[in-house]
Amino acid sequence: MTSASRTNEFGQPVGEDVVDWQPPPRPSNAVLRGTHCTLEPLDADRHADDLFAAYAAAPDGRDWTYLPLGPFATIEEFRAWAEPAAAGQDPFLFAVVDTGTGRAVGTLALMRQDPANGVVEVGYVMFSRALQGTRASTEAQYLLMRHAFELGYRRYEWKCDSFNDPSRRAAARLGFTYEGTFRQAVVYKGRTRDTAWFSILDSEWPDIRTAFETWLDPANFDADGRQRAPLRTNP
Repeated sequence: MTSASRTNEFGQPVGEDVVDWQPPPRPSNAVLRGTHCTLEPLDADRHADDLFAAYAAAPDGRDWTYLPLGPFATIEEFRAWAEPAAAGQDPFLFAVVDTGTGRAVGTLALMRQDPANGVVEVGYVMFSRALQGTRASTEAQYLLMRHAFELGYRRYEWKCDSFNDPSRRAAARLGFTYEGTFRQAVVYKGRTRDTAWFSILDSEWPDIRTAFETWLDPANFDADGRQRAPLRTNP
């Protein structure tokens, strides 16, 4: 039965009942381990030097254009952001630690946490050039997404500047559904931002999880590390 076909005692259409609903817990200090990377709660003492070095390896600051912070000119400037950020609970930031090197090469976060309604957003996706386009970058997204749904969240959101085409393409590849654009939703870096909204629902997660696990399987990569089949999160 679809939501549109259900009516209340007044004949008005209403949504489906949510049976035995219990709000999920907020993100905790869990370490999320994968094959190519590990997500560790951000720790400025452990991760800041690695992260700053990884970000500083980029030839220019274009990776920060659509983020509300950065670029950072010095390690002191980066630490001034990282120390309070690591102490915060919303956003709850994770460092992406490369399994091969043991170095932090990016961050992402669970933010705008709304346990009462089972909604959480992935944000602060700051992947260095060493992480972008790698198996670890996809696995990092998978690990955080899996963590959110295993905690019991019903809706997992992705939002970005409507002009940020790489982010929009990434959302589509990772299985998010585009829901629309909120006009003049944000002011950042002295600019207005129309925000594109995307989401994955808990009912969609089992198929998307299978798609991630199929793509991440070592058999999907040849001896040179090239994928045999692309990630197919949408039927």
